[in-house]
Amino acid sequence: MEKNNRSIRIECPKLLITRNESDLQWLIGSPFFPPLTIISTFRCIHSNSSGPDFPKESEEMRTLLLKGFDVIGALIVGKSDPEKTAARAVEAARTLKKLLTGTTKLENEETIGAVADPDTGDIRFFLSETESSTSFELVNPVSYGDNPEKFVWESGCLLLCQLPIKLPLCYPVNKPSDAESIFSRAIEAVIAKFKDPNVVYLVEASNRGSLDVVQPVILRGSELDFDAAVANIELLDEAAHNSEKKLLQCAHFCLKSKSTLQLFSAENADIIQISVLLNRSEKSPKCSAPAVEYFAAMDETRLLIVDFKLEVLCYAVQGILLMHAISKLIIPGLIDQLISMKKMNLPYLLTQHPELHPYHFCPPGIAHPVTVIYELNYGETEMKQVDARRSLHLRLGLPFDRPLLRIANSLDLSIKSHSSNRSTRKAGSSLLKDVHIGIPGSGVSGGSISLVQGSYEYYHYLQDGFDDSGWGCAYRSLQTIVSWFRLQHYSSVDVPSHREIQQSLVDIGDKDPAFIGSREWIGAIELSFVLDKLLGVSCKVINVRSGSELPEKCRELALHFETQGTPIMIGGGVLAYTLLGVDYNEATGECAFLMLDPHYTGSDDVKKIVNGGWCGWKKSVDSKGKSFF
Repeated sequence: MEKNNRSIRIECPKLLITRNESDLQWLIGSPFFPPLTIISTFRCIHSNSSGPDFPKESEEMRTLLLKGFDVIGALIVGKSDPEKTAARAVEAARTLKKLLTGTTKLENEETIGAVADPDTGDIRFFLSETESSTSFELVNPVSYGDNPEKFVWESGCLLLCQLPIKLPLCYPVNKPSDAESIFSRAIEAVIAKFKDPNVVYLVEASNRGSLDVVQPVILRGSELDFDAAVANIELLDEAAHNSEKKLLQCAHFCLKSKSTLQLFSAENADIIQISVLLNRSEKSPKCSAPAVEYFAAMDETRLLIVDFKLEVLCYAVQGILLMHAISKLIIPGLIDQLISMKKMNLPYLLTQHPELHPYHFCPPGIAHPVTVIYELNYGETEMKQVDARRSLHLRLGLPFDRPLLRIANSLDLSIKSHSSNRSTRKAGSSLLKDVHIGIPGSGVSGGSISLVQGSYEYYHYLQDGFDDSGWGCAYRSLQTIVSWFRLQHYSSVDVPSHREIQQSLVDIGDKDPAFIGSREWIGAIELSFVLDKLLGVSCKVINVRSGSELPEKCRELALHFETQGTPIMIGGGVLAYTLLGVDYNEATGECAFLMLDPHYTGSDDVKKIVNGGWCGWKKSVDSKGKSFF
């Protein structure tokens, strides 16, 4: 039976099912989004012939999935009876959600059961309205959002809580087996303390876009609401302002207005910092002096100190009250992370403790961050860490040939300033980054766009006080390409100067020593030599007789951007440009090229660069018959 008044909304890259796809995927949504909105999918990677290994799945998902997101359904790839398959998907999703939430019954929660055909990739979505219902309704229509990041971050923000804990444990030397139970009781005592009426939560803004100073707010444990379910929390209109502390929203600490050039992403989200403090100075009718208690140990004991460095990241919309954000997101997040770290510590409790640290990533294709706990005792190239990252790539559907989840790729959540160019600048660098984002369209009708994957810095004439106007365009294009390899963490080699580029060519015997310090041009062949020497990167050089033949290479260029993703140096004679993408209509042959022009000599102003056409779509022949190439 089809239910016509409901629809599935998918705010993630279109679900594509391949023959070797995971048999089961978890569908991720949020209580802050409209019902039946899918924001991402996670693969089930622990299963056997009898079905998913739910304890293992829930243990890993609890760490990975930020509070503010949850499992709203499951997708099964198969050709058996669709309704029966949907029933299995719904049952699996509910089982996992119960383990994640620690409940035994899900009250009136709709769950999606999706069934994908492995041959065609077609997906049918069924809906189960309650846990007790036995019927499944086919839901149509299904709509796909075209800007998931804007959907998530236009009204969303991040809550960050960093909490170091030193946990002292005393256990009898002759009964080391008791250490585990003592450790568990100590963890339970910490968890209970999070809900103590005397615990204080200090809330403050981590970043501001104006000179207005927003004073921190203090909420006590006694003022929090631990009873209301997240799904039942009433969100206030973001325009509503309350001076009463208990009715303050997250919006109180967020930017009141955002630039039209604002990039919607986790990196550019408003961050609200929450600190946990234990208040021992409550008013008392009696004065008393500090007291020391002595507990005699009946047996020889040993002191053990376990260090925890909790760092919890949560997602919330700006309309949620601060007291709900703390009680329903931050505190459960702290508890889950502490329990996860406890389990990772247990096997090594009496030996060398693992050095555990949470990191947050927002990998490509996923509009929201994920949290990963890494053991820092292992180097990133050691097999245990490599296997852990490989498992994460499998779960998140990420390619295995790119270092997307190394520590250097984690989100920088340090306090930052919202300047006008904040979203286009790399921390610690004065160079513009990713200037092509947000530029006008190419004008190709019905084309398919293939773009550079990841970030790069814009190098152009006269930067760093170095006058290379008239001869250094290929050097600048090479610098942009090297910056891409650095920012994607393929290489830690510094972006070379003109002189270092020339030195490399002399070192390999391609140029005479007199070339160093000269103002001689270089071309594609020299670029390939330098990339091979400095980065160990091999290049392919494509030759065309004239610019008019370049559109014939559009399909090959599109394949490069889809599989490799690096910028391309493109040039002829004395001119060189950096190619960032193509827009190509296979049916008509119409195409356009996204060019980044290194000949620019002005200030690093994004508006000036884009409006002046220094970064933009170019056709080989424009509407006036003028040839760009």
